[in-house]
Amino acid sequence: MSQRAQEEKPQQRRGMPEKRRAIAQAARVVFGREGYSRASVDTIAVEAGVSKRTIYNHFRDKEHLFHSVALEGAHQVTEAIAEIMERHLRKIVNLREDLVAFAMERAAAVTDFPDHFALVRTLEAEVTRIPPALLEDWKEAGPLSAHLRLAPYLQRIADRGLLALDDADRAANHFNLLTIMDVNQRTFYGAVPMPESETAAIVTSGVDTFLRLYGTESVPPPGDRERG
Repeated sequence: MSQRAQEEKPQQRRGMPEKRRAIAQAARVVFGREGYSRASVDTIAVEAGVSKRTIYNHFRDKEHLFHSVALEGAHQVTEAIAEIMERHLRKIVNLREDLVAFAMERAAAVTDFPDHFALVRTLEAEVTRIPPALLEDWKEAGPLSAHLRLAPYLQRIADRGLLALDDADRAANHFNLLTIMDVNQRTFYGAVPMPESETAAIVTSGVDTFLRLYGTESVPPPGDRERG
């Protein structure tokens, strides 16, 4: 983690002053709407209802502001996902049903953070113009953190004999690719609406594929399950 990322975390834990909070929210909106390169501090000041000088009293420059709001959003999303994991994966009753329920709620959670995921689309669209250190910090705080938190749950499930894992980290990556990332890519992180039935079909198919790879019980092919 970079020094800048370490600086941001204590500020988040203490809570931000009202003006800083307003600036951060305005920056999230403007960066998500206009992108990193086109967004200006002047526009963010107007959106926040503060002066440009006030922004610079709280943030050194545009890069620092973008870095701050990207990490803040990533931490918020990661904490929400951690709660979803605990709710569905701490105590397994029916492995397939619990994995499907977890992935469905996690996929739906994208819509709870529209401004943050607009920022994520900016990160992906302008990856070559965004400082590399910022990208690394965002990946560590967001996607990588969520992935690393899933692996221990899968390992505990495997310890009960319900999964057969050689590498819990790799299994977590496969689960995410087969379920959450597939939905996110098709909806562009919630920007393009998808019927819940279609999301359920993607998630269920992904979970079944995951269980055919790692499950200890046989998972019937989709056609056989439908006929049953």
